[in-house]
Amino acid sequence: MRKLGILADDFTGATDIAGFLASNGMMTIQTNGVPSPDFHAEADSYVVSLKSRSSLKTEAVRDSLAALQWLQDQGCNQFYFKYCSTFDSTEQGNIGPVTDALMQALGTDLTVICPALPVNGRTVYRGYLFVYNQLLHESGMRNHPVTPMKDSKLSRLMESQSSGKAETLSIDILHQGVDSVRRFLTQAKESGYRYVVLDAIQQDDLDIAAQALLEMPLLTGASGLAVSLAKHYQASPKRKTKTVGIGRPKVAKTIVFAGSCSEATNRQVSVYLNSADAFKIEVETLLKDRSHYLARVVAYLIPRLDDPFAPLVYATVPPEQLARTKETYPSGLVEHAIEEFFGNLAVELKQLGVRNYIIAGGETSGNVVQRLGISAFSIGPQIDPGIPWVKAVDQEVYLALKSGNFGADDFFLKAQKEMV
Repeated sequence: MRKLGILADDFTGATDIAGFLASNGMMTIQTNGVPSPDFHAEADSYVVSLKSRSSLKTEAVRDSLAALQWLQDQGCNQFYFKYCSTFDSTEQGNIGPVTDALMQALGTDLTVICPALPVNGRTVYRGYLFVYNQLLHESGMRNHPVTPMKDSKLSRLMESQSSGKAETLSIDILHQGVDSVRRFLTQAKESGYRYVVLDAIQQDDLDIAAQALLEMPLLTGASGLAVSLAKHYQASPKRKTKTVGIGRPKVAKTIVFAGSCSEATNRQVSVYLNSADAFKIEVETLLKDRSHYLARVVAYLIPRLDDPFAPLVYATVPPEQLARTKETYPSGLVEHAIEEFFGNLAVELKQLGVRNYIIAGGETSGNVVQRLGISAFSIGPQIDPGIPWVKAVDQEVYLALKSGNFGADDFFLKAQKEMV
């Protein structure tokens, strides 16, 4: 039986690809970090979520290799290094170093670079990455606080942080069909290239690529290529209905957290403020007395947990305000305090009966999941492309974990409509 093993470089990125696989009929288990040796759950695909996007390069490589070993132990036949569709990384890594380490471990000397996710406006043309109609370096990603993207040429980005050369498989060759793609890959390998950037403008392009890549040991990219891969695994309409039903949330006390300051999350918070009560985190007050501030927020939320629309707690601010905060406080101080706060708040709310958590932001999501003691998830229905509901395998807790840049403007409302 073919099994697909995915290593994701952050938490919401893991949920993103897991949701696409499940919605295409693959029974998928997502784990929070590398599981213990005694963890076992039968699935068609396993997604190990790491924090390797923002960690030190050595830690990213170490954790990725540990995840690879665990996936091999589960019987996976093909492996997929999942990173963001905006290729979030610095000039030093971590996409390049992790890719190289995985290639060495698997004994392969060619892989693909494929951040395309057409359904969310991420496309690649002539090797340049676009976010809707903007080049990556002209999009909102140019101001990302951790991984600002200043270039859009994927081969140049990859070569700056890896050990080999990158070639681009153009859309023209792709449209000539599967055999042409295979020939190009063979020629690239013979010419000494280690990475091939895939052009892709629509999902049909990725369908062609996936068929040509079924025997490649390691693939790298965003979720778009994985959607096409799923069609060649055990997917079927009957399996799709079964898989997404596992993680569908029940009507219960619900909370919305927004920790991301992305453009998309700013819009989502703005829209949701028209429907629900909200508590905006005041950075200065939080830093002065974290424990009393937590009690204050809990007291605010208690009478609102049964409202028709779940209350919102948010640290989301516009880019200019975020820039001022970063100038005022030492690097990492505010971010750490806010993530710690959300984690502590999640624990308090669980004790008060909250069972559904809607969370915007990768770091926020990862911190909450860790504090709630959740080790793995079953994947439920997608709310928006790349954002499913998930259910903890060993708790009656459901979560919608959203990457900052993903989701429609009314995402927080749409998420609550999936409850049964």
